[in-house]
This record gives sequence, C-alpha cells and structure tokens, in this order.
Amino acid sequence: MRYPDGFEFELLHTDGQARLGRLTTPHAKIDTPVFMPVGTQGTVKTLAADDLETMDARIFLVNTYHLYLRPGVDIVEKMGRVHGFTSWPRAILSDSGGYQVFSHLGRNKITDEGVRFQSHFDGSYHDFTPEGVIEIQRRLGPDIIMSFDECVPYPTTPEKAKIGVERTTAWAKRGVKQFEKLEADGSYPSQLLHGIIQGSVYGDLRRMSTEKLLELDFPGYSIGGLSVGEPKELMTEMLEVTLPLLPTDKQRYLMGVGYPEDILMAVERGIDMFDCVLPTRNARTGLVFTATGPYNFRNAVAAEDDRPLDPDCDCYVCRRYSRAYLRHLYSVSEITAHRLASFHSVNFFIRMMRDIRAAIKENRFIAFKDQFLSKYCENRACSRE
Repeated sequence: MRYPDGFEFELLHTDGQARLGRLTTPHAKIDTPVFMPVGTQGTVKTLAADDLETMDARIFLVNTYHLYLRPGVDIVEKMGRVHGFTSWPRAILSDSGGYQVFSHLGRNKITDEGVRFQSHFDGSYHDFTPEGVIEIQRRLGPDIIMSFDECVPYPTTPEKAKIGVERTTAWAKRGVKQFEKLEADGSYPSQLLHGIIQGSVYGDLRRMSTEKLLELDFPGYSIGGLSVGEPKELMTEMLEVTLPLLPTDKQRYLMGVGYPEDILMAVERGIDMFDCVLPTRNARTGLVFTATGPYNFRNAVAAEDDRPLDPDCDCYVCRRYSRAYLRHLYSVSEITAHRLASFHSVNFFIRMMRDIRAAIKENRFIAFKDQFLSKYCENRACSRE
C-alpha cells in the first residue's frame, strides 16, 4: 500500500535501535517517538483542545467504538468529521474498536465474520465487521486508522492465541480490500491505515502475525495485545521478537503503553508511537507523574506543602499552584483538581518524549534513560532494563 498524498514518514536518525523520526499528515508534523494522549470519546478527559495545544501535543487518539455509539457517525460526519467536531486542528488517530473486543468480553460474541457488541450504556446490539470498521473510520475522518483485530486476553493458551492471530490476519485482508475500494471512490479524506500485530506472549505467533501482515504492505504497523496483564519481561521479549522483522521506513506503534519505564524500554528497542490513559486516569484519583516518580497529592502530608506537584516541571500548574491547594480542591470535590492534575501529568509525558527525542538526536539515549530512571525509580521499584 502506498503512502497517500500528504502523508510521509522519515527516519531522521538512530541511536542504537532508538529512532528519531517525523510523521507528516495533512494536519500536523509529528516528531517521533511520540506519546498520544487518549481522548476516547473525542476529548482528553477534563482537558480542552487548547490545553493540548499549549503542551504542543501534535496528535491525540479517539476510539471508533465509542464515537460510533455516541454521538454516532452521522453526527460526527455532519459536524465536519472528527477534526471539525472536536475543534482540533492537528492530527488524530483512531483505534478500531478491537480493544473493546478484549475489554467487553462479557458483552460481545466473536465469530470469523466479526463481533456482535452489546452496548455498555443501553444494552443495544451492534455488529462490527472488518469492512464496517474501515467504513466508520473513513467517515469519522482521522488521519491514522487501525485495522479491526482480536486482542486475546492474558493468560491464554497457544491454541486460542493462534485463533486470534488467524482471525486478525483474515480481518486485516478484508479491511485492506475495503479501504482500497473506498480510497478509489474518492469520497473520503486520505488516511493512513495500520495493521495490528497480535500473538499474545508466544514468539512464534508474533512472528507469524508480523510476517502475514507484512505481505499486505501496510504504511504502518501497530503492536497490540501487550500491556494486558502479562509480566513486563514478556512484553520486552515479544518486542525483541517482533521489531527486527518490521521495515525501518515505516512507523511502529505500541498500543496502550504506558508507564514511563515501559516507554523507555520500548524506545530503546525501536518503537515510535505510544498511547495510554494512565496520565488522566491516575490524575483523577490524585496520583500524578513527576520526575521523582508517581506522587499522590491526596495524602495528608500535602496539606501544608507549598511546593508544586513537581519542582522539576515548568507547566503552568506547577508554576502557579501548590500541592496543598490541589489537595484542598480534591478534598472538597472540586472538578478543578482533576483538570489541573490531568494537565500536569499529560504535559509530563509530552515533555518526557521531547527529552527522549533530544537524547536520540545527540546519541545519548542510554545515558538519558539511566539518568531518568535513577531519579524516577529512586523511591520505588520499577524496571530499569
């Protein structure tokens, strides 16, 4: 598959296996490695589009399944597709809904044809097929879209994982056929389509999945089915099996990851793109990311602490507000606490990726990683590999 007009991926520099790149879409130039904030339902929770612009986020993620259910594809399309509807001028990536196959196991039925979902909010039934998922994403209009896949839970047997790989491969072939049909029609904006590699924690299945998808020559490849409960050593092992098989001139996206130490591990092995709900999900419980590790401002010790959330951070929250103030807001159930904490933590990840890119460019990534983790893990156990 060719890169559509207006899209390009350039590999600019390598430091070991770590890669510095630039992904161009019609809406943004995205320097990689990049962290994409998750805006499942068209917004990064508690934050507005101008908050993301203030951080210089170039791309965020929406979810096909959720936008399909509410407000519905017709409304989003009528309101200027997802960019117009969300008033976001930069790039957007959409997940296909495959993760919902995994996360809503009690509410769906999976067959070779597709998935029948029962809506998590009104109980209605909806059929997702590989062809239908591509059409929905074409109508929603994000820059980068995903093939429909089956994310197998962990733990699972090799037999069940193999069925997931075979089904994901078959769905990818059907999705590509539908994508090319709609692309030829010319009624939709150009988009970049990713195939999703599955295989659970079985190296032979990861190799099989990768090799089958390479035959379809996707412009980009996503690695799914990790960070779903498996030990971190197995995540690392699966990346080491998969990444050497992927072409160097196409972007590589590790889905649903995650923690800073996991991002650093994956960058070292050649991953370009990441997403995770952790920054905002944890922030809404009072737990934020800082240079010295996660910090819970709900704790009583913060009640008289006039320091910022992270003394090393220059975001507007840390420049202006104290730990004591945020604890007060949270204690009296002020939604502002969620917003300020979310802004800080998302900005932490955006800034961390900027520092990672600078380190790769200057051939000092391993030194940067070791220095970062030495400080970040000083008061807690975390993987430094």
